[in-house]
Amino acid sequence: MTDHVTSPRNLASTLGALRTSGWQSVPVKDEMRRNAIAKIRAGEPLFAGVMGYEHTVMPQLENALLAGHDIVFLGERGQAKTRMIRSLTGLLDEWMPIVAGSEINDDPYNPVSRHGCDLVAQMGDDTPISWVHRSERYGEKLATPDTSIADLIGEVDPIKVAEGRYLSDELTLHYGLVPRTNRGIFAINELPDLAERIQVGLLNVLEERDVQIRGYKIRLPLDVVLVASANPDDYTNRGRIITPLKDRFGSQIRTHYPLEISTEVEIIRQEARPASSGGVEVHVPAFMDEVIATFSHLARASNNISQRSGVSVRLSVSNHEIMVANAVRRALRAGDVVVSPRVSDLEALAASTSGKVEVEVLEDGREGAILDHLVKSAVLQVYKRLATPATVNVESVNEVLAAFEGGVIAHSGEDVTSTQLVELLDSVAALRPIVNVFTGGDESPAVVASAVEFVLEGLHLSKRLNKDSAGPRATYRSKA
Repeated sequence: MTDHVTSPRNLASTLGALRTSGWQSVPVKDEMRRNAIAKIRAGEPLFAGVMGYEHTVMPQLENALLAGHDIVFLGERGQAKTRMIRSLTGLLDEWMPIVAGSEINDDPYNPVSRHGCDLVAQMGDDTPISWVHRSERYGEKLATPDTSIADLIGEVDPIKVAEGRYLSDELTLHYGLVPRTNRGIFAINELPDLAERIQVGLLNVLEERDVQIRGYKIRLPLDVVLVASANPDDYTNRGRIITPLKDRFGSQIRTHYPLEISTEVEIIRQEARPASSGGVEVHVPAFMDEVIATFSHLARASNNISQRSGVSVRLSVSNHEIMVANAVRRALRAGDVVVSPRVSDLEALAASTSGKVEVEVLEDGREGAILDHLVKSAVLQVYKRLATPATVNVESVNEVLAAFEGGVIAHSGEDVTSTQLVELLDSVAALRPIVNVFTGGDESPAVVASAVEFVLEGLHLSKRLNKDSAGPRATYRSKA
């Protein structure tokens, strides 16, 4: 639902004034094509907030718009299909004139409803004009098995009949969502879930560009861009788009999950809601963002995770939010005012992951072990990606290991403060240059503490240090 936008006062208020202004009526596909051309020519993205599609999905979408096609976005959950569909309204003109009082956005120059035709015939150039903002030219329906033709196309309004009108009177009609989106964009999410007999009702909309309601001898020539989304699994198994309807969509565009870790990190930073910090300032180190993104990428490649249901980008966002929330909770208990998420906070990911992925295992109770393995694998990958021979001196690593062999023991966990972790740098001086690789020069105790714990975990997962875990606390010690 969109907020009402007040139209500027300098817009024409009558049909005569509209003609004088020089406004011209164009089909909605031509309108979107014109505005898309302007953006492409200027080197601007079609819309903001969608990342990772610049060289894959966007060129296909631009082609579809230039060709004037109705579109099906085909992809797994969490691939920004709905966001892209809703953003298409930005390619409409900001304001569009309609016959005042029209339920189906009648074109003042060419009305199609009985109300619009009668009003223009009666008042001529004095016909009152209303202006509709582009945000109100969008209609959307989630396809569900109980969706009816009346919902989409229309039905007889019994109240209007009770008021004394004849059933044969077109004014007794209650228009459905499609006619009410005339001269705009209508979207159907999860189209395969729509019953096949209801899909048949959309055939005329896509080909003949009209609707017929009940047994009325009326024809409403509509000007609608139809856009739909579908999940590949539903597309081929649980539900299907009937062949005649698929044939009427001009373009089918395949979406995908982020191809690069950096893209997923950008999406996380854009979408993740800040935790209710209660006065705690949160600094999230870049390497912890990378761990969250890498976890999702590993899940998408895992044989233990169902790929039919997909691993949504929403998983990355939720995991990031729960990781930050756990760090904030830790800080509140310790009385800290600044906190950074650490490796130990990743234990909280079980709650935010379990409901978003389907783990395929034969033995009960293995889900936790699989998710824990993915977390450790993500940490190890990020550690190896950042701690390369070019960034970390081998001698420094050997000195750190020698210090642990000499009896140094390090503790981590929820009850270990940032100060305690930072103090380790005083007793193991060789650890500092390694930590600096991960902090990026940030000297705040919370970030440094996070980096210290991350390096210790990286050395453990690289089989250079031992780690003993007992409840919320872990101890790192020499392997000797």
